Amino acid sequence: MARLAQTAGLTDVQQEILSTVRDFVDKEIIPVATELEHRDEYPQDIVDGLKELGLFGLMIPEEYGGLGESLLTYALCVEEIARGWMSVSGIINTHFIVAYMLKQHGTQEQKDHFLPRMAAGDIRGAFSMSEPALGSDVSAISSKAVKDGEEYVLNGQKMWLTNGGTSSLVAVLVRSDEGHPEGTAPHKSMTTFLVEKEPGFGEVRPGLTIPGKIDKMGYKGVDTTELIMDGLRIPANRVLGGVTGRGFYQMMDGVEVGRVNVAARGCGVAQRAFELGVQYAQQRHTFGKQIAQHQAIQFKLAEMATKVEAAHAMMVNAARKKDSGERNDLEAGMAKYLASEYCKEVVEDAFRIHGGYGFSKEYEIERLYREAPMLLIGEGTAEIQKMIIGRRLLEEYRFQG
Repeated sequence: MARLAQTAGLTDVQQEILSTVRDFVDKEIIPVATELEHRDEYPQDIVDGLKELGLFGLMIPEEYGGLGESLLTYALCVEEIARGWMSVSGIINTHFIVAYMLKQHGTQEQKDHFLPRMAAGDIRGAFSMSEPALGSDVSAISSKAVKDGEEYVLNGQKMWLTNGGTSSLVAVLVRSDEGHPEGTAPHKSMTTFLVEKEPGFGEVRPGLTIPGKIDKMGYKGVDTTELIMDGLRIPANRVLGGVTGRGFYQMMDGVEVGRVNVAARGCGVAQRAFELGVQYAQQRHTFGKQIAQHQAIQFKLAEMATKVEAAHAMMVNAARKKDSGERNDLEAGMAKYLASEYCKEVVEDAFRIHGGYGFSKEYEIERLYREAPMLLIGEGTAEIQKMIIGRRLLEEYRFQG
């Protein structure tokens, strides 16, 4: 086997796309990723390159100027990009969640207005669900929209917004009690608003402020921000789908795509960690031979490779299930959970193989070691995935007593 994580049954077009992305990653991302990451610098040249490749329109239908590719193709591209630098995959992930939500749930006017420019990369998407006091409890959202004539007035504070500064379109989930009497279940009184803004920081439109980048342990380069709404006025035609009260379901549909993406990122980072580990093990000598010849290191490499293969297979299965039109929350939850946990373990094993040098910023594994933990919490923690998996299993295996 020449390379781990191969995918059977791909079309010639899919193989060509992946080959192009892999070459771009090897030539344009890997050589500069660590330097840019250490400076926490937005990878503008890389993003411009992705735009030229047409990747911002990868899953957007051809009628809107996109490539009309499947979630599987997208996930495999994300896997390749994360192998180069996980932050870059984050830049396109939030963009595609918004594009997917528009494609699946937007009005025709919203699709016509946004999707062609999103496909071209002229509009960059971000989505905002979390809040400072929210954690995993989406039902506790306190940001609110109040109807005022033909507009809604939004107030509240959102948190952990990837692409918060560089995006020009944000899908924001808030509570909207209009048309939903008191006592309505929380998830039935939430609405997604499509908020257009100028890229940058500070007040990016009247009533909307992006304070600045949050300083993070890893996942650098990409901007992660807060979003503050203070009397933000949004026209009624920017309610996603044109009807209030559907925001929770729209967001959860998008998050299923996001969970496949996070699984793909975990696969990509784990692959890179394995590559670094197996390469270093053949360069480093102790006791008169390569450390790769020591049984203890071979055991590590065997375990690492097996985890890479298993996570990849589960991610591919989740993507194909979604592409088939079937419900895939079980498969996406399993893939996200397994891939993120295995990624952490594979990265740590590669770090151990590097010994003391793994602690040096001169070695790429140091960056991966700081990036992997984000996957444990992004798009839902491991505990949330287990809850989703457990509930779905009980639905499928209900005991008839």
